Amino acid sequence: MSEALFPRNFRKDYPEAVRGEGCFVYTGDGRKILDACGGAAVVSIGHGVEAVARAMGEQARELAYAHSSQFITQAAAELARRILELAPANFRDSEDGPGRVYFTSGGSEATETALKLCRQYFLERGEPQRTEFLSRSQSYHGSTLGALAVSGNIKRRTPFEPLLPKWEHIVPCYCYRCPLGLQYPECKVDCAEDLERHLAPDSEGRVGAFFVEPLSGATLGAVPPPAEYLPRIAKICRQQNILLVADEVMTGMGRTGKPFAVQHWDLKPDIILAGKGIASGYAPLGAVIVTGRVARAIERGSGTFLHGFTYGAHPVSTAAGLAVLDYIAEKNLFARVPSAGEELRAALEPLKQLPIVGDIRGLGLLVGIELVREAKTREPFSAEAGMARKIYDAALARGVLTYPIQGCVDGARGDHILLAPPFVISSDEMRFLRDSLYEAVADVSRMNA
Repeated sequence: MSEALFPRNFRKDYPEAVRGEGCFVYTGDGRKILDACGGAAVVSIGHGVEAVARAMGEQARELAYAHSSQFITQAAAELARRILELAPANFRDSEDGPGRVYFTSGGSEATETALKLCRQYFLERGEPQRTEFLSRSQSYHGSTLGALAVSGNIKRRTPFEPLLPKWEHIVPCYCYRCPLGLQYPECKVDCAEDLERHLAPDSEGRVGAFFVEPLSGATLGAVPPPAEYLPRIAKICRQQNILLVADEVMTGMGRTGKPFAVQHWDLKPDIILAGKGIASGYAPLGAVIVTGRVARAIERGSGTFLHGFTYGAHPVSTAAGLAVLDYIAEKNLFARVPSAGEELRAALEPLKQLPIVGDIRGLGLLVGIELVREAKTREPFSAEAGMARKIYDAALARGVLTYPIQGCVDGARGDHILLAPPFVISSDEMRFLRDSLYEAVADVSRMNA
């Protein structure tokens, strides 16, 4: 049946997903699999919520499509208003007025949009020299070429390097493996100062924006920064008159326990990127949330943003986003995430007894488990060992779906698995996740001893 599909991996056998309910996905061969990673940290409210499907159907019956260059729709306008209510205060109250929301079909499109928006912002302000963007090594901002250019994910960048602009990357904030060889707190978050070091030679003001994941996503695996890190990054950006873009495609819409992760540090970015959880996987949807300052620069300048996608602000997708927010509010799910996250990390504590588990970290319901050859030295496995994939396979055989990643150390070596279950995960389901994952890691550890 699948011979006509172009798969992500020709050497992998994929089960057929036929149904989803709550935290589980059911396959065509009769298996029931706990979705402990929300697909790719996407599913927040759980699978099979009838109210969302009903809202999408009702919207499709009324109006399935309208191009954003020709119409606006009530669903898109209302979702934009609701998102601004959840965003940090500077997106609602400023001397330039309230912010705006630009809808895309997903996270990579959101990053592409932000790159072009930042560029046009500076053109409107009479600063055409600002053509470069900075981000961190070991970051990931999307799969399209612009998004990949601003990403620091070595493995994903390398095949396409000749096609990418030569933008720079500062060191990551990664205390478990500090790239500067320092220790927190004695380091005084010198990794943040690396941004200032990169900006120091830029006397012509070529850099327009700095892109940052408040909590690292797939590439480093849910690494939370020290309390001082992001405020220092924001201060440097303000001093250098560059835009701060918070990539919250994975962390936004409640995943870390607040609507947006930047709110843990009272951060006030200029732009926030959202995706994944914004529609909980019920429809393709992403968003670029901008402050009034950014929006007004274009409104008062040329008046036209020279950018657009065919499916931007899609009526059915934005209706799905509204229904997801309604469900989150009805079940008070944002408030549930902090305690559920603490419970999950506590449940996973026994895994630290296993010799190949080096670190368990995260915030809210985004958790990374780093695998090492030697816990004391933190020596990683070789890339050829494929440890993250082995854990994935062993856990899947026990009915648990995880998100395996390789390359957190240097782009090739370093394995971790990411957990990002739906916000509705129960205590019993957490225990099943813990027991299954413990058995999977223990078995793989014995086989690779």
